Parts: sequence; structure tokens; C-alpha cells
Amino acid sequence: MTDVYERILVPTDGSDPATAAVQHALELATQHDAILHALFVIDTDKSWLMVSRTEVDDAIRDIGQETSKQVLGEVEATAADAGVELVTEVLEGTTDERILTCAADDGADLIVMGTHGHSGLQRRLLGSVTERVIRGADVPVMAVSTDDGDAT
Repeated sequence: MTDVYERILVPTDGSDPATAAVQHALELATQHDAILHALFVIDTDKSWLMVSRTEVDDAIRDIGQETSKQVLGEVEATAADAGVELVTEVLEGTTDERILTCAADDGADLIVMGTHGHSGLQRRLLGSVTERVIRGADVPVMAVSTDDGDAT
């Protein structure tokens, strides 16, 4: 049986692993004529900081909004070139929780995420956000490595 994806969620922060995931998700969206949902999460869960929460949240939001415009703008351009229908969204909160909520709310068939490329034991370990999404997701999660372009 062949998997058919209609809605693919790809969280991105502009990092190399996330960019690899975006490229892979675009290829899948093209193959399956699927809608691609690019999500940028402004992670406001910084409770470990010992400074004013309001000051930190304001700074994180400002930087996050600027970064999200740049990152999602790049995804929009690439998706347009590929002829892929794209939805973009910026959310605030705990990254893995927002990804899982977005996947459920959007009716995603698949979540495509980047992993950190390392060798040896580190290669076997996923990023903590990716791992939490895999554990909490109700849909398949494809982890894309930047080491060799492999997806698992």
C-alpha cells in the first residue's frame, strides 16, 4: 500500500536540519500533490531564565517575529518555485506542544522534521523537540538528517 499525504506539516526555524526537512517536505508535497503547512514557533518557554519574564518574552517575540518573516519568506519562495500550495503560520509557546497542536488542528497526515547531524552515538539521538514530537504525535513523523539527506 502506498502512503498518500494530503497535508504535510513542516516546522522550521531556519536551521540547517530544518531547511533539510523543508526541502524533503517540498519533494513529498510535489509527489503527492499535497498542501504544505510551514510552521514557525516562537519558543516563549524560557522559565529557566532568572530575569524578568516580561522582558525576556518581549525580546523573544521581537526576534522571533523578525526571524519568522525571513524563514517563512524563504519557504514561500521555494514552494512557489516548486508549484506547491503552502500555508504558513507563526505560533508562540512551547515548540513541541505547538507542533503537536498544529498537526491535530490542521489535520496533518505527516510531520517532517529535521534532526541534528552527528556521528557515532550522537547520530542515534534526535533533537529533544523532534523526539518529543515523535513520542506525542498521532500521525507519522519523518525525521530528516542533514548528514546524508536520509529520512527515517
